[in-house]
Amino acid sequence: MDLTTTTYLVVGFTFAVYLGIAIWARAGSTKEFYVAGGGIHPIANGMATAADWMSAASFIGMAGLIAFMGYGGSVFLMGWTGGYVILAMLVAPYLRKYGKFTVPEFIGDRFYSDTARIVAVLCLIICSVTYVIGQMKGIGVAFSRFLETDYATGLYTGMVIVFFYAVLGGMKGITYTQIAQYCVLILAYTIPAIFISLQLTGNPIPQLGLGSTLVGTDTYLLDKLDQTVQMLGFSQYTTQTRISSLNMFAYTASLMIGTAGLPHVIIRFFTVPTVKDARSSAGWALVFIAILYTTAPAVAAMARLNIMQTIEPSPGEYLKIDERPDWFRNWENTGLLVIEDKNGDGRIQYSADAETNELVKLDRDILVLANPEIAQLPNWVIALVAAGGLAAALSTAAGLLLAISSAISHDLLKGTFMPNISEKAELNASRCAMAAAIAGAGYLGLHPPGFAAGTVALAFGLAASSIFPALMMGIFSKTVTREGAIAGMLSGIGVTLFYVFQHKGIMFVADWTYLEHLAPHWFFGIEPNAFGVFGAIVNFSVALLVSQLTSAPPERIQALVEDIRIPMGSDVAVIHP
Repeated sequence: MDLTTTTYLVVGFTFAVYLGIAIWARAGSTKEFYVAGGGIHPIANGMATAADWMSAASFIGMAGLIAFMGYGGSVFLMGWTGGYVILAMLVAPYLRKYGKFTVPEFIGDRFYSDTARIVAVLCLIICSVTYVIGQMKGIGVAFSRFLETDYATGLYTGMVIVFFYAVLGGMKGITYTQIAQYCVLILAYTIPAIFISLQLTGNPIPQLGLGSTLVGTDTYLLDKLDQTVQMLGFSQYTTQTRISSLNMFAYTASLMIGTAGLPHVIIRFFTVPTVKDARSSAGWALVFIAILYTTAPAVAAMARLNIMQTIEPSPGEYLKIDERPDWFRNWENTGLLVIEDKNGDGRIQYSADAETNELVKLDRDILVLANPEIAQLPNWVIALVAAGGLAAALSTAAGLLLAISSAISHDLLKGTFMPNISEKAELNASRCAMAAAIAGAGYLGLHPPGFAAGTVALAFGLAASSIFPALMMGIFSKTVTREGAIAGMLSGIGVTLFYVFQHKGIMFVADWTYLEHLAPHWFFGIEPNAFGVFGAIVNFSVALLVSQLTSAPPERIQALVEDIRIPMGSDVAVIHP
């Protein structure tokens, strides 16, 4: 069976499963729409959380980033996984004990202010919209390759799929769909990795294959990759850092605390019955996440080596343009891979020198999807990877869009402007808000703003500078006032956005020479994507200072904070009026 037919069958089957689940799990109440009824089993929720968490950025983008950044790409592994531990330990159990639907609802109640709630909604929308741009990019990339069409058509197709199961099922439909999507994406990620690890090193475990010797030689895989990239003028793969150690630290810290402040992940812990289940769910999610995250470095290194050896099979002997393989031509059709025969010799010269480099565009997001084709794996494996990439992008996009629509319908409409609205009207408003969010996200996917076009890492910086400090102070401090929280959130996200807009258009660069040239113009040499940690410091500082200058929170609020933190009876959900 040819590749196109196999891909249609595999991807079509997974879509049929997703849509069938959406129809079966159709939300009939606001509680089912927002938190899936609050009765999801911890293991099932852990799997759904992993799918929600492992977005297109993880499945499609992370290995591509590591492939071109080398050692510098470790910021994503450390930041995203470390941040999840913070989320599981310091945020999720306490918010689950509080028992409400959304993050802005907690902030509004804890800081006894509708204004605080509105500011939290604003911060949530800014973070989530920035993040969803990256997911829409992933959807467009995966669908364009699967349908063998242009990027725009691929994106429109993905929007229709998300619209159907997210608007129809809400959190209930999304939860059960994400469980299926996790199974698809983890198989799609690990099976090709096992095949390629066997091909290159003879070791079936990719994590071990990364540190093994190449088949038939005494040369280690990473040593061979270092030699290959250096011959073409690139920095050594295993030693390159991203600008400086300080920037690496700031980037990692920004990703960590930003992870713990992302609303679309936090709301997943409202779907389990008890606080004990929330903790268990977090542990299971970390296990499911670790399977992919420990595999990613091996996928990255092997993909980089494969593509470079395809273009330069032997030293100084480049691939002839008219002999380029089918996978190369397929990706050229998407516009994400572009060659230009600058010297007219009919070969593809690939190097770090922009003047002579003839592989003028190699979108890093295609590496994971193209890797099985480059390695000439069976068609069913290639088709499975396409299904996995789509599952990863669709699962997180749905979670983000639900967070946005919940903030609009539940926090702004029901919680602030129309408190007497009926449940049916609120549910309809939620679906309308979801539809509008999908349309807006699709537009931004087609026309991404300059400041966010580079990477979803910016969303983590924005969450780090606005939502995370408010949650930490709301949970662990009885003295932070509403004025302090509001001032902190506005100042934190404000200073981060100001810094980003000052350097818009250079959000992500893989050229180390160019980065080092820009660094002296940045605050302590910190790039915009890493600035969230400084925004968080500003948020904490302003909130604590303003709280010292304003009246203390009411006693009922201080008692609320104390109650949230007490572990007594933690196996019983506590619902506050």
